[in-house]
Amino acid sequence: MRLPVLRRSRGAEPGVVTGTVRLDRRTKRLVGRLRPGEIAVIDHVDLDRVAADSLVAVGVAGVLNAKPSISGRYPNLGPEVLVQAGIPLLDDLGEALFEGLREGDVVRVEADTVYLNGEPVASGTRQDAETVAKAMVDAREGLSVQLEAFAANTMEYLLQERDLLLDGVGVPDVATKIAGRHVLIVVRGYDYQDDLEVLRPYIREFKPVLIGVDGGADALVEGGYSPDIIIGDMDSVSDDVLRCGAEVIVHAYPDGRAPGVTRCNDLGVAATPFPAAATSEDIAMLLADGKGATLIVAVGTHATLGEFLDKGRGGMASTFLTRLKIGGKLVDAKGVSKLYRQNISGSSLLLLILSAIAAMTSAIAVSTVGKAYLGLVSEWWDNLLFQIQRLF
Repeated sequence: MRLPVLRRSRGAEPGVVTGTVRLDRRTKRLVGRLRPGEIAVIDHVDLDRVAADSLVAVGVAGVLNAKPSISGRYPNLGPEVLVQAGIPLLDDLGEALFEGLREGDVVRVEADTVYLNGEPVASGTRQDAETVAKAMVDAREGLSVQLEAFAANTMEYLLQERDLLLDGVGVPDVATKIAGRHVLIVVRGYDYQDDLEVLRPYIREFKPVLIGVDGGADALVEGGYSPDIIIGDMDSVSDDVLRCGAEVIVHAYPDGRAPGVTRCNDLGVAATPFPAAATSEDIAMLLADGKGATLIVAVGTHATLGEFLDKGRGGMASTFLTRLKIGGKLVDAKGVSKLYRQNISGSSLLLLILSAIAAMTSAIAVSTVGKAYLGLVSEWWDNLLFQIQRLF
């Protein structure tokens, strides 16, 4: 990823940032409105790597967090990403941040304080490489607690969703034909863009059913594809992609509440609810499996304890049990771009071209038609030289 160059106002002191603020308590929703050089105001405890990567990609001038970016529950990766990119991060600024600022305000960030019109609005902790490293060491000690929570969460989920897991009860009917086909599920997770790019030959040859999980649908469209199915709670997929003609399945709460259906109705998009306690990426896999997919290829999904905790979830029971259920059908494409790269050096490419030219020349020289053709070319060349000599 190319890191943005921080731009400060002319005459600003080192470490002081001035810019327009954009506010939202949902970081992934805020990213869609941010522009380079603006300051993101977020309410994100344990800032995860995916959110931090998206803020860096936008080119924000600074990040103001009402909550602690590292709570100590586990070693989340987001703050380190921002600090390494040279983006100022102020932490634990409190509710005063959202109460004192409005969208479009121009603020000045100096040391650990945010100023509006010269008056202090909120103060917190300014993170740097040293403070983040220390917090990460302390946070690693909390992993044992998270493992205990995972075990309890697994049993609770198994009791709650055993019919869905064991018999596929509750999986909605879909118009898209899945039986007997490959299914590619795309989530906006780590390295999803690189992995999706490497899979282009596979997609071209096998033509799998393309399922975008929330923002993964936008990732497919950005890659030049049209998703067949969009599944998720619809909080990070764009309006244009929702209207692209794909079949839409809204991830609903187990009690049937589905806020995403309201958004789809407002856009005039037909949507089918899928109530489940699992994550959106897991129900996408359960849908593919339940409808008879022969192979499920996952891009950008979350599989490890660290990744799931980094998404702010208390347990990863649904992922653990879902992967046990679908077993050998699942191919996780995470990191495939690092495993396999089509790197061709310039010298190798030149040698290949010269070899092809030599082969063509030899073939022409030994064939009857080729000899006749060479004779014509030789005659044309002689005539050309003769005409040039007449000019001088």
